[in-house]
Amino acid sequence: MACAVLGAWVALVIVTLDRKRPAFVADERTQLVGWLDLQRALVAWKCEGLSEAQAHRSVLATSPLMTMAGIVSHLRWAEHCWFEVLFMGRPADGPLFNGPEDADFMAADRPLAQLIDDYQRQCAVSSQIIAAHSLQDVGRHPDFDSAAATLRWMLIHMVEETARHVGHQDTIRELLDGTKGYY
Repeated sequence: MACAVLGAWVALVIVTLDRKRPAFVADERTQLVGWLDLQRALVAWKCEGLSEAQAHRSVLATSPLMTMAGIVSHLRWAEHCWFEVLFMGRPADGPLFNGPEDADFMAADRPLAQLIDDYQRQCAVSSQIIAAHSLQDVGRHPDFDSAAATLRWMLIHMVEETARHVGHQDTIRELLDGTKGYY
């Protein structure tokens, strides 16, 4: 019941993130969260204007799951894994834990708009968790060594993870329709 209530509340606080860098002289938390929020905003922006066929089209023969839709799905589950499961110690559910390898990229049956909505909801949950804890706090899940990382480490990792996949989106989008743009 608490998850349902939290989920309903989170849906009310989702806002469009600005595609702006954090201030050069901001404190550490503001910089870390700012860089993560910038990358999160770029994920959805890179998908703007795509048809469903484009969003689910593989352009890399050796990586058939590396689609725009697949990346959004993967990043949603990465946010869930790092902040809800590893940091908060919540149950290890979802495709990263209960599916075949790369199940979190498998999004052929999901509309892009739904994937982006799910991703933004998950980011809102993650942001609440981040705001409520010290950067020095460590994860709580007893079954995963990665849970021993600090929130700071997890934030840095998620900036890296998200930015890396935004780079993939850059390439995929250019191959799909020629669209280019940094931010």
